[in-house]
Amino acid sequence: MPDCDVVVIGAGPTGLTAARTLQAAGKTVVVLEARDRVGGRTWTDHIDGQMFEIGGQWVSPDQTALLDLLQELGKDTYPRYRDGDSVHIAPDGTRTVYSGEMFPVGEETQAEMERLIGLLDELAARVGAAAPWDAEDAAELDSISFHHWLRSVSDDELACANIGMFIAGGMLTKPATAFSALQAVLMAASAGSFSHLVDDHFILDRRVVGGMQSVSEQLAAELGEGVVRLGVPVRSIRWNPGAGVEVAADGVSVTGEQAIVAVPPNLYSRISYDPPLPRRQQIFHQHQSMGLVIKVHATYPTPFWREEGLSGTGFGAGRLVQEVYDNTNHGEERGTLVGFISDVNAEAMFDLDEDTRRRTILEAMAEFLGPQTLEPTVFHLSDFGAEEWTRGAYATSYDLGGLHRWGRYQNDPVGPLHFASSDIASLGYQHVDGAVRIGRDTAAKILGEAGQG
Repeated sequence: MPDCDVVVIGAGPTGLTAARTLQAAGKTVVVLEARDRVGGRTWTDHIDGQMFEIGGQWVSPDQTALLDLLQELGKDTYPRYRDGDSVHIAPDGTRTVYSGEMFPVGEETQAEMERLIGLLDELAARVGAAAPWDAEDAAELDSISFHHWLRSVSDDELACANIGMFIAGGMLTKPATAFSALQAVLMAASAGSFSHLVDDHFILDRRVVGGMQSVSEQLAAELGEGVVRLGVPVRSIRWNPGAGVEVAADGVSVTGEQAIVAVPPNLYSRISYDPPLPRRQQIFHQHQSMGLVIKVHATYPTPFWREEGLSGTGFGAGRLVQEVYDNTNHGEERGTLVGFISDVNAEAMFDLDEDTRRRTILEAMAEFLGPQTLEPTVFHLSDFGAEEWTRGAYATSYDLGGLHRWGRYQNDPVGPLHFASSDIASLGYQHVDGAVRIGRDTAAKILGEAGQG
């Protein structure tokens, strides 16, 4: 007899949601997690006495699966502070304080940005998030980088750079030359529209009181003692259609009728499969890779920027820190800023010694909010690229041409093996909402198969 009905590999929001759904339907589950904590790419930690959201943290109004789960768990949320003016840094370093949603650029560039947003909204609505590879122009959109696609439809370089920032640096954390226009359209469609992605009031709407990781912690606790096993990296899976699975991890072996591999696609190859996965899976898994981002956390005695009528929000396409936000925790008098450094800029920072890196980053943030930014009481850099069981952020995306070629197969089970993560979700792609959706849907698929048997 197997040890359980379903072995779940990965105790992030995807794996835990799947396990919860299965358990509620009467199935027995065991969850194996390589880390010494649950939560995956959501991680709420305390650094020098200050709580920081090391990983994913925000909830937007369209993320209804996550919002429903938060309500079920009795979790409270609170809005991100955004009263006051924003700051824009132009490519030449010019600093402008502004109000409203659109960057303070010239009228022609502003009109061109609005046109590009409208064009991307139309594409997102037509292509959709469920099956972008089925669009009539999928191959065409997937064969050109987002960078070059933008410049094929616009000759306004500043407009292209500003629009490209929201997907390249802001979401996929790769240069816009490294992923396709189709991948960018999927990113927009999964969030409801491109307009949502450029609206920080929408996409960065609310946070969870106590931190996003507390969602996974509560899910794990509700599964019961002994169900979630930490610090046990899975090394191999022996599988056979109709004969179940045997999952070998460090110090433990678990058998089950089926397994859910609830880790990012870039980690699939960390597991040995016997027999090997089919050729197609082996190939397209090699063409899904993470981006790279440094999440900068800086806490101050007070949120000093508010005294100057600033919201703490700043944007600067092409700057070292391209985004900054007020990230003050619920109920705290201290003020916290969060900033983001993506792709090649993040790589450059890790070539510096620690003191130079800190000074360089704080000087870049001070461009937005002034000299007081240079003296935080607590400073920390999140680097999921150095995390052994993540190896990048925020999520995987395909090489040029990969999405339309292989996307239709990415959710297919292989015998008793099911693959699930926010990286291969449609709605909620690369967000906690997508993790909840695909975890729930994968469990439902397993339950449906069991019912048919």
